[in-house]
Amino acid sequence: MDADGAVRWLLREAPTVGVHELPELVAALAPLLDATAVIVYVVDYTQSRLVALPTLGGPDREPLSVDGTLAGRAFTTEQVQEQTAAGGRLWVPLVHGCDRLGVLEVEAAATGPASADVRDAGELVAAAVTQLLISRRRYSDLLEQRRRREPMQVAAEIMWGLLPPLSFATDQVLVAGVLEPCFDIGGDAFDYALNRQLLSVAVFDAVGHGTPASLLATLAIGAYRNARRCGLDLAGTARSVDKHLRAHQPGAMVSAVLAELDCGTGELRLIVAGHPAPLLLRDGRMIKTLPGPTALPLGLWHMSSDGPRVEVEGLHPGDQVLFYTDGVIEARTAQGEWFGVDRLVDFVTRALADQLPLPETMRRLVHAILAYQDDQLQDDASAVMLQWRAAKPPPRQ
Repeated sequence: MDADGAVRWLLREAPTVGVHELPELVAALAPLLDATAVIVYVVDYTQSRLVALPTLGGPDREPLSVDGTLAGRAFTTEQVQEQTAAGGRLWVPLVHGCDRLGVLEVEAAATGPASADVRDAGELVAAAVTQLLISRRRYSDLLEQRRRREPMQVAAEIMWGLLPPLSFATDQVLVAGVLEPCFDIGGDAFDYALNRQLLSVAVFDAVGHGTPASLLATLAIGAYRNARRCGLDLAGTARSVDKHLRAHQPGAMVSAVLAELDCGTGELRLIVAGHPAPLLLRDGRMIKTLPGPTALPLGLWHMSSDGPRVEVEGLHPGDQVLFYTDGVIEARTAQGEWFGVDRLVDFVTRALADQLPLPETMRRLVHAILAYQDDQLQDDASAVMLQWRAAKPPPRQ
């Protein structure tokens, strides 16, 4: 077994081929790993199925459910899972930080439990495959096409092309987000960026539906990123977004939460512009609803002489802050019963008690909302949760 050699070969060859040939390169690693097959699976947009990337002349493998399979357990827990029956195989998560792309299937050539060397080799190759998928996925439509269970509407195409990865983590902070419906998003969107010690997070809900709402949300995110990258403070950033919305879409409005977290001190600053106020959770319990709204929706600030009020909250290490749009709590049954804030809090606290990874908590939340409304959301539902882990310790002398 030559795992190091396999990774070196893969990294050397991958830049010279198209993305559609990556599954072939990965499959060719099997002999170097004492395996009979190495298959890449990516998660679909609904995060309910794992779909194999095709190899030339290889079998067309059926999608695997995220729920109720070993492959799915590897994805949800972000830990290697082993199947010893039927020849044996490893399911290795493809994870970058906490951004979950899918799993790698390694079919063992030998029977019985995998050795530590085989598991280490699988994880080493999976790390390399993950990096290649991240760096190369923008150059081809292969991954996009495989991840779709149905045609995507133009509004959703616009938004998914604009969003950052659904999850991100460092040793100080973790961010995880979800959006539904996947294939027909309208005006919901979110963004985040970590610049040195400052984490910026924003959640937007543009008025309307379909393509007009997605274009309005696109303008809001573009203006938000521009202001942030110009070095404006939180209030100045919010004013800039409001100004651009009024200039280009007069009469339109976007509710939003704009927040900044100092990862060194845990100080959270936020502006709640006509949006549901975020929830603060600590030690698996909801502590309180943060203040809000503190301003009118963006695009309407000319109607008030008051400037945006920036609220400040000191976080404790381990605290979570949940941002969400009204589509989450306004999901309702056929009998008209709202999902509501209480049910949202109950679900999240139970998921945290189960010690699930934060991205998995968010995945299960959006599936619970869909199930509550029989998979027929009447409005976009999106949520973002951030967790402040702790201040970074000083470097050793």
